[in-house]
Amino acid sequence: IYTEPENLTGVLEFLLLGFPDDPELQPVLAGLFLSMYLVTVLGNLLIILAISSDSHLHTPMYFFLSSLSLADIGFASTTVPKMLMNIQAHSRLISYVGCLIQMSFSILFACMESLLLAVMAYDRFVAIFLVSFLLSLLDSQLHNLIVLQLTCFNDVEISNFFCDPSQLLNLACSDTSINNMVVYFIGAIFGFLPLSGILFSYYKIVSSIPRVLSSGGKYKAFSTCSSHLSVVGLFYGTALGGYLSSAVSLSPRKGAAASVMYMVVTPMLNPFIYSLRNRDIQSALWRLYTIQPLRNESEAGCGGSSL
Repeated sequence: IYTEPENLTGVLEFLLLGFPDDPELQPVLAGLFLSMYLVTVLGNLLIILAISSDSHLHTPMYFFLSSLSLADIGFASTTVPKMLMNIQAHSRLISYVGCLIQMSFSILFACMESLLLAVMAYDRFVAIFLVSFLLSLLDSQLHNLIVLQLTCFNDVEISNFFCDPSQLLNLACSDTSINNMVVYFIGAIFGFLPLSGILFSYYKIVSSIPRVLSSGGKYKAFSTCSSHLSVVGLFYGTALGGYLSSAVSLSPRKGAAASVMYMVVTPMLNPFIYSLRNRDIQSALWRLYTIQPLRNESEAGCGGSSL
């Protein structure tokens, strides 16, 4: 019934066609994405644990960093577990309600990461985090409201591995030109404006580096900026590629590949290219690693003395 050309009202399920339905390829994809998801969750949880356990890292910058790790975990968790379930069950179905929920949370965490990266470029007040979260929540719910206005669809096949709002609009049987304009306008606000703020902030930073007298100070400034800019470039570059691929209707495989980069690969690499190379984080992880053996030895000593 999914190939019928007539309008489909009261749709209960969609088909996610992001990856080829090849029985020989599916175990490879399942193992690959499971490994990447586990690295993403464990790596970012390690960062959160290190920052929360070390009082020296209870500063606004590291608060934002732990929030970024939390957003990375949520971002990957909105799509990868469902994709793994579908691969295991040899199914591509996602319910209408599940599609809306997935779309809402994926946009929430994506927008949250975008705003947090912008805030971290300025390194100011913790209260900004609450504003970032509320704006991200507003962005996700606006997309949901736009999709909820669609009453019928021409098809139920989504050419991606998650519920992409732009592709849902393309499936609608009604005129969605205004909806598309609203979606692109929201995307410009929550995507290009934070990116513009980041670029302006680093323009000011780079222009002030030549005034730093010591070579050590210049190296520290470049080292700090390069880590953050690596995350910014990876996230915005791949997200923009996925966003434009949906807009210009490239082949499903190219669109899915672009989406994998910013929804799966970026959250996995963030702890390595931004957090784990930070000396403060490394020191906190080392203290976290050594405190447990010392505690065990202390408990053993107390036990021996009591006898």
